[in-house]
Amino acid sequence: MAESMAAIGDVELCYETFGDPGDPAMLLVMGLATQMIAWHDEFCAQLAERGFHVIRFDNRDIGRSTKLSQIPPPTLWQILRRDRRAAGYTLEDMADDAIGLLDHLGIERAHVVGASMGGMIAQTIAIRHPDRVLSLVSTMSNTGARLTGQPALRTLPIFLHRAPRDREAFAAHAVRLFEAIGSPGYPPDPEEIREHALRSHSRGIDPAGSGRQLAAILAAPDRTKELRKLRIPTLVIHGTKDRMVTPSGGRRTARAVPGARLMLIEGMGHDLPRALWPRMLDAIEENAARAATAGSPAAR
Repeated sequence: MAESMAAIGDVELCYETFGDPGDPAMLLVMGLATQMIAWHDEFCAQLAERGFHVIRFDNRDIGRSTKLSQIPPPTLWQILRRDRRAAGYTLEDMADDAIGLLDHLGIERAHVVGASMGGMIAQTIAIRHPDRVLSLVSTMSNTGARLTGQPALRTLPIFLHRAPRDREAFAAHAVRLFEAIGSPGYPPDPEEIREHALRSHSRGIDPAGSGRQLAAILAAPDRTKELRKLRIPTLVIHGTKDRMVTPSGGRRTARAVPGARLMLIEGMGHDLPRALWPRMLDAIEENAARAATAGSPAAR
């Protein structure tokens, strides 16, 4: 399906679907400064082949969705201080955007899969709208706790360095980024990263938008207490070599959600290596099947 736009309150979200609308819906939520196309076309198609109606979308402030340029991005000092006052919107707002997209599509419930910041948003969707979530997958993410799942010190310059606007420089920056945070056990293909970055650049970039998303992350509270209330089949996927969100974030998430399953992948960093897709797709499908076995999910 071609990309479409959905008006959700004061923002418009760009989205795309794969598969049969009659199949169970699976909503894919991407991470910080990353467009929906980071859920690769083939990855989405393979999920659809497994019997899901797959929806991917650009979060606010990324890709072709609304850029909230009226909100100033956080300053370097605010980022270093984790100043919550710098946030012009919250992860809760972004979670409500996603629910608004489901409403737009006439979808009552969906399996929700999030990566990195998208995992934080997916958790928040489940906390705020448990009746809308069939199952939850939180990938390379954390609970918002300050002492777990935090970036390794050597990755901090990545947060603080704004991506260039020039097309070729933007692609080169992406290659360097994934050399730093990608999977040591499954080295990324520089040419594939470059092509993806050029496609992202063509869809539209706004470095200030990434700052505003980061401010929303920094303003978020620890979700651990609320995650303990969930009664939704949950899978937590994390790489043992993740330097952007260290593995303690995944472990804490899995401990927080009752009955959650933790899938630690040796050699995986902060990316979605093609070589691991079959294993990840199997696990996502199996977690979704738990929802069918358990019946209608609910929070108690």
